[in-house]
Amino acid sequence: MRRTKAMLMGDLLEEFFARPYVAAKVAEGRLPDTWREVVGDAVANLTTDLRLENRILYVRLQSSVVGQELFYQREALRDRINEVSKVRLVNAVIVK
Repeated sequence: MRRTKAMLMGDLLEEFFARPYVAAKVAEGRLPDTWREVVGDAVANLTTDLRLENRILYVRLQSSVVGQELFYQREALRDRINEVSKVRLVNAVIVK
């Protein structure tokens, strides 16, 4: 199908990245940066593993004290990550 109306490249890209599947994949790729923004540099430096499987974020930390503190804040972390990424990316956070 051929378009009859000319469109700007920026508008085409904006339309493409607005699709839910594409937006979720982009947000997933930016998860390490989002994690650093949400928890700060100190905690992000103590994070050894960060992976997302079936909308569950698994976080592994070097410090058990920091891990215990994040365990109590996991709902707030989930909400803040979804807010920063502008996509419902995470349903639960599991801290190990």
